[in-house]
Amino acid sequence: MTRPNNPTKLFSSLSFILIPQIILSLFFFTNTAMSQNTTVPVNVGLVLDINGEVGKVALSCINMSLADFYNSNSHYKTRLILNTRDSKRDVVAAAAAALDLLKNVQVQAMLGPENSMQTNFIIQLGNKSQVPILSFSATSPSLTSIRSPYFFRGALNDSSQVGAITAIIKAFGWREAVPIYVDNQYGEELIPSLTDALQAIDTRVPYRSVISPLATDDQIEKELYKLLTMQTRVFILHMLPSLGSRIFQKANEIGLMNKGCVWIMTDGMTNLLRTLEPSVTDSMQGVIGVRPYVPKTKALENFRVRWKRKFLQENPSLFDAELNIFGLLAYDATSALAVAVEKAGITSFGFDKTNVSSNATDLEAFGISQNGPKLLQALSSIRFRGLTGDYIFVDGQLQSSAFEIINVNNGARGVGFWSPEKGLTQKLSSNSTTKSKLRPIIWPGDSTSDPKGWEIPTNEKKLRVGVPVKKGFSDFVKVTIDPKTQETSVVGYSIDVFKAVIEELPYAVAYDFVPYAQPDGTSSGSYNDLIYQVFLGEFDAVVGDTTIVFNRSNFVDFTLPYTESGVSMIVPIKDSKKRNAWVFLQPLTWDLWVTSGCFFIFIGFVVWVLEHRVNEDFRGPARHQVGTSFWFSFSTMVFSQRERVISNLARFVVIVWCFVVLILIQSYTASLTSLLTVDQLQPTITDVNLLIKRGDNVGYQKGSFVLGILKQLGFDERKLVVYNSHEECDELFQKGSANGGIAAAFDEIPYAKLLIGQHCSKYTMVEPTFKTAGFGFAFPLHSPLVHDVSKAILNVTEGDKMKEIEDAWFKKHSSCPDAGTVVSARSLGLNSFWGLFLIAGIAAILALIIFLAVFVHEHWNVLKNSESSLLSRIRIFLRIFVSRDLSAHTFKDKGGIQVHGMGPTEASPDSRYPASPSSYSQHADSHFLFYGEQGTPRTESGNSNHNPNSQAQAPPEIVSAVELTNPDQEIARSPQVVRENN
Repeated sequence: MTRPNNPTKLFSSLSFILIPQIILSLFFFTNTAMSQNTTVPVNVGLVLDINGEVGKVALSCINMSLADFYNSNSHYKTRLILNTRDSKRDVVAAAAAALDLLKNVQVQAMLGPENSMQTNFIIQLGNKSQVPILSFSATSPSLTSIRSPYFFRGALNDSSQVGAITAIIKAFGWREAVPIYVDNQYGEELIPSLTDALQAIDTRVPYRSVISPLATDDQIEKELYKLLTMQTRVFILHMLPSLGSRIFQKANEIGLMNKGCVWIMTDGMTNLLRTLEPSVTDSMQGVIGVRPYVPKTKALENFRVRWKRKFLQENPSLFDAELNIFGLLAYDATSALAVAVEKAGITSFGFDKTNVSSNATDLEAFGISQNGPKLLQALSSIRFRGLTGDYIFVDGQLQSSAFEIINVNNGARGVGFWSPEKGLTQKLSSNSTTKSKLRPIIWPGDSTSDPKGWEIPTNEKKLRVGVPVKKGFSDFVKVTIDPKTQETSVVGYSIDVFKAVIEELPYAVAYDFVPYAQPDGTSSGSYNDLIYQVFLGEFDAVVGDTTIVFNRSNFVDFTLPYTESGVSMIVPIKDSKKRNAWVFLQPLTWDLWVTSGCFFIFIGFVVWVLEHRVNEDFRGPARHQVGTSFWFSFSTMVFSQRERVISNLARFVVIVWCFVVLILIQSYTASLTSLLTVDQLQPTITDVNLLIKRGDNVGYQKGSFVLGILKQLGFDERKLVVYNSHEECDELFQKGSANGGIAAAFDEIPYAKLLIGQHCSKYTMVEPTFKTAGFGFAFPLHSPLVHDVSKAILNVTEGDKMKEIEDAWFKKHSSCPDAGTVVSARSLGLNSFWGLFLIAGIAAILALIIFLAVFVHEHWNVLKNSESSLLSRIRIFLRIFVSRDLSAHTFKDKGGIQVHGMGPTEASPDSRYPASPSSYSQHADSHFLFYGEQGTPRTESGNSNHNPNSQAQAPPEIVSAVELTNPDQEIARSPQVVRENN
């Protein structure tokens, strides 16, 4: 007996699926009293495209999840009963299937649907009926914005992969990227978050390529050719494999998969990479993909083997099908729903229809689930370890852990990972975020070198580089045209810098210099006009002495500057040397003069104290001793002192003092020389306000933005004079403001240095300096060349090449060692020498302390004699202090200790030394007066009436004090000294 063909098979299949579900449902609703050991069936809906490979894989994983779950949890009282509906890849069909499940089956929850567009409407049905909707494949970012607490996304949000994509772009320094996406909800809703993320890392999106899901091959090819004519070569592909595979095949055909191109695909294609045909993957070699990271576990490997065996049994025709991320997410979502249903309890599985009217439409007749709020709460608290990792809902969204970065190279090859916490890493345990931590990548065209991310468009082989044309300051840019051949020659400092920079780029850039000039060779406009031509697309760049200013940056992007920045005032300098007779006082400040004089006097006093008792050169009448001390001290300035220094303490003081005097004299000489020769060229004016107040003429270069600065400063436009070259500027300075010339000029520092380099003895730069950004090269807005050229400028300016270029163009003009500078000499102050004076003062005071300590110790018996009054003892002590120390070696003869006569014909006390000037008049010592107790003047010999012809004798009290070397004998005679004085 033959059976009917297709109708019979279809009826048998549906009967096999629906009859058990109907029986279980009737059993559930008719039996209200259940024993403790009876399981309760709970209806849940499943909306899938059951004829598609993704749907079949998901359905297989869901069934295996239920079997595995209840085998492991056989004690659970609830059992999920799947009510499957086919969405037929259609939004309306999916909505109708969901409506049928809610109205006729009264499902308690719903799994699916498969894509975001179908999910959007079903979410609204779930919210109205309070039935949780758990999707494992709807990834559209907009679904999270729908305010429905009953929607749970068991898949990753598409926007969660944006961080991984931008991290790759940032790591390789690509400045532009073009998104290519499908023209539907799935493609469009990722673009806002992707664009914002790219802008956050300063990567521009110059173009968005939108391709219809129904586009023909010709339409795709036309769009790709448009991309080929652009300079950007970084593409971000966001679409499903059905359309994406066609994109890659066409891109490979027209040359967009060659060396230098970068393709990054989102997880929409990366997750299903194994489902693509080999011919498609061959055209995708070098592509980078991003996909959610699934930890490799034994449970996952075991499930993969079991699933493969079961799936082939159910679908023998799909022998090449592979387990994908959506199947794993479906498995975990089913487990999560089974746990939540068990937690919610088994009471009230019906729908409340009390508010449903009799004439309600199908969209209003399904009522409200009574168990919905409990199931909602149970799903929100779900937390377990699934096949895909930790399964946690936060605000209805499954949380992501990390993304895997793969490189298509004869299959998918992992090259690294990305996580929000660690960024790009080669391993998840690594903390580095640099591109070097990614494994080596094979780029399109089998290239291993990192693509720069852009290429010169195919319709423009060379860059058109505009250069200014002007008469003066040709050292920066000079344009000459051969009258015979009409060939243009462009040279100059700026041109050489640009050529050196281009040579530093890691790739070749072809260019032609195009003068911005009229047919007769004259300039076509100002620098602002030239910059604007780049904005209009007439030039691809501008090279020359173009200053980076704000208003120009609205139309072009400038590179980093390659010269000094600022606008300075140039003024003439004059010889300010005054014929002043007191110029010799200027090298030192008044405080240093006063301090030096005081120290000369102090050092003279110290030397006298240390020397007068042992050195005949420092003895004699009071005036003579004072004069000798000062003479000795001040003569150290020229090191011409003739007096001997005998005391070791005095020698120590003099050595230190001579060192101080040597440094002081040398510094004074150098400063005076500078004042008389070098430091006399001073600017004629240093105040801008004074120029404005006096109404002087000032100059500026023709076509320069400096005119705007001068107007802002308040200069009268009638007082502003234009010059075209440094020769004209020099002529205007020579005329002077009163004769139609100028009193000052304002120009940029490079021009000012060039002028001063040729006339360094005539002009100088003075404050104020107005800040500018310097000279730079101009490119179109958002040009990727700006970043690379700026890096190359840094390499050139930091190396020796820049010095060679500067010497070649400017050193030949410089007539002074350091053009543009004026040496300024200042008077030397005490702050420069106080350390030396401190050393000299400490040395002198230390010597005095030692001398006085020794002297007091030797004559302590005089002070402690209690038989005489205190005043008498002090007088005696002072007499001893001012008298000769006869025990010194300078007063000893060969026979021992004697008291020498003080006659006028006395020879030198020590024949070892030559006679000093004071030794020839030693009779003057006898006139050194002292006052006795009655105030009567006395000479050193103790007689009030001195006879010059008599042999002078020292007073007995002094003789006893200085001749006796035995301390005991001296102490024994002290009373006699007191009695004689009394």
